[in-house]
Formats: sequence, C-alpha cells, structure tokens
Amino acid sequence: MTFAAWLEQLGISVWVRESGSIWAYPTVLFLHTLGLSLAVGLSLAVSLRVLGLAKELPFTPFRKFGKLLWTGFWINFFSGLVLLAAGATSKLANPVFYVKMAFIAPAVLFTRSMWKGLSPAHANQRAAAAASLFCWFGAITAGRLLAYLGTHTPGR
Repeated sequence: MTFAAWLEQLGISVWVRESGSIWAYPTVLFLHTLGLSLAVGLSLAVSLRVLGLAKELPFTPFRKFGKLLWTGFWINFFSGLVLLAAGATSKLANPVFYVKMAFIAPAVLFTRSMWKGLSPAHANQRAAAAASLFCWFGAITAGRLLAYLGTHTPGR
C-alpha cells in the first residue's frame, strides 16, 4: 500500500470523504476557506500598506492583527492536511498540487519577513510585500485549479 493510499484509509479521511454529514467535507472546506481568508486577507492588507496604499494609516494598528493572521494560517494548514488525506492518491499525483505548495512556502516566508519588520517601508520590505502578494495569488490560483486540472476525483 502506498503512503497516499494509507492516508486515504485513515478514519478521518474516510469520514471526510464519504460522510454525508455537514460536519465532514463541507466543514473542513469551510475551515480551509476561513483560514485562507484570515491569513491572506490580512497579509494583503499589510502588503498593500507597505507598498504605499493608504499612507495615512500608521503601521502600529496592523501589528495587532499578527496573531490573527497566523491563527488563520494554522487553521488553513491543518484543514489542508485533512483535505489532502481525504484525497491523497489524486492530489499527490497531480502536478498542480506541487505548484500550489511551491507558492505557499515562499508566501509564508515573505509574509513573515514583511510582518517582522513592520515599519515605514524599506526597499526590501516592499519587495517582500510584492513577492508575498504574488505567491499568495499563485497559491490560491493553483488551489482552485487543483480541482479541474490533472488527476482528480470527480466532485472533489
């Protein structure tokens, strides 16, 4: 049995994939979307501020959203693991999945870098903000295309 097949046989994977309960796939997908909204939405707001939009807004209030941004990231991370496990054989065989992961890793690093130095923007902060926006956009696009391109399970 392959690792992907083993993941799909875990109790939580079977339940999420095959249960008709609203607490299964729809809830995990909702949590994934919620986490994405928090993490990427707040990252977007800060990135745009660092890039010069709304210069009249001070950076200090943005710092208060840091914990919420990273809470959203971890919600997204763990719900993503559950979604991956539920459809591991198709997702791990799909090259688009790896494109998504290739965008997420630098997006997190650029977001962290930008967030750490949250202050009047320096050139390297602006570069991190622009790169963060690009990578999050790429990750979201690849995530949506994952359902339509490459190998996939119909309906998921």
